[in-house]
Amino acid sequence: MDDLEALVIYKQYVELIYYTLMILLKYPKSERFSLAQDIKNVTYEGLKDIIYAQKEFDKKKRLSYLNELDANLKIVKVLIRVSHKKKYINSKNYTAWSKKLTNISNLNGGWIRSCLTR
Repeated sequence: MDDLEALVIYKQYVELIYYTLMILLKYPKSERFSLAQDIKNVTYEGLKDIIYAQKEFDKKKRLSYLNELDANLKIVKVLIRVSHKKKYINSKNYTAWSKKLTNISNLNGGWIRSCLTR
């Protein structure tokens, strides 16, 4: 677990989860069991992908997990865009959330490139 906690992407992803849970409290009750739950589920799947990728020694399997993480990040971006359009979150929250996702996407891209060059 120490190796995992040393990963910058893991630390930022955990911060993303904390931020996500805080923001989802703003959602109306009618959306808490649909859109908000979907956002939580996809976010948790991304965390699983990071953990599995860190533990994996086979390069192809590691790349598979990292590609799944990339897909999950893109799904979350779409879901928060929907949240903003429906006015469940304000522009400030949307911008901050998007920046967190972009930073994690960039770290993931670097991790993928490092796996491909080894």
